[in-house]
Amino acid sequence: MRGAHSDIPPELRQLAQAILDRLDPAVRAAAAAAAGRGGSPGKCQQVWCPVCALGALAQGEQHPMLDVIAEHSVALLTVVRAMVDGQAPPPPEPDGDGPGPPPGRYEQIPIVLEGLEE
Repeated sequence: MRGAHSDIPPELRQLAQAILDRLDPAVRAAAAAAAGRGGSPGKCQQVWCPVCALGALAQGEQHPMLDVIAEHSVALLTVVRAMVDGQAPPPPEPDGDGPGPPPGRYEQIPIVLEGLEE
């Protein structure tokens, strides 16, 4: 096997694969539950308010931070699984929310450095 992370020993790959096989279904189920919760919005709808997110979780309410955590947890597992399998991580999927990212989401900004010599 060639490429990124080819130096991971087979025993460590097997351990990581076993952990991923057990963890992946639970994370995906939690993410699906968070996405399908559709409960009433909590009192605070600020994306980065962890206190209100925990309060909403405890009360069975919907909160934007819980949605972001669920989405990123599934993406992280996908990247780790690709690394364990010795593949390049898949490119991110477009949100389909129209032009530009929704507020509070990561937006990749290309940076071009000019005038630097190698």
